[in-house]
Amino acid sequence: MKVLGSLFGLNFSSRGMSIQRKKMDLISQNIANADTVRTETGEPYKRKYIKVETEQNSFAKNLSSEGQMLKLSTTKQGHIAVSAAQKDISISGELEKLSLNEMVDQKQGDLVHMPDHPDANEKGYVQMSNVSVINEMVDMIAATRSYEANLQALNAAKQMIKDSLEI
Repeated sequence: MKVLGSLFGLNFSSRGMSIQRKKMDLISQNIANADTVRTETGEPYKRKYIKVETEQNSFAKNLSSEGQMLKLSTTKQGHIAVSAAQKDISISGELEKLSLNEMVDQKQGDLVHMPDHPDANEKGYVQMSNVSVINEMVDMIAATRSYEANLQALNAAKQMIKDSLEI
């Protein structure tokens, strides 16, 4: 969801909520397949996760550089002392380009001795999925908290917009 105009704070929150929702989808898929020892390819299920990569926009790059400050507009010259080293940094509503990549964890799962299992090797061991339900639950709690934080920021921004319209 993209919000136009100067309400770009809503874009950041909605983008964060979208990423956390996709993360939760993969976590639930991992938990559902935690005991799957054979997929269509004949291998055990491999854990999936999302890798989020971003290209910093010029605002973030400029802020990370040393010695740069935001220039403030004032109504009177004496309000804020002006430094000669100040540079202009524009804040735009453009979000940096994000790429969401679904990755597969290539770690091997545990070998469990089950000689009667149809997928057991010649020594009676079955390779299990590399999904740890405990780790997935921890990731799920973190994703839920991040989603809630983004939702609260979105609601706060909406409330500020509503309050400013009532002035």
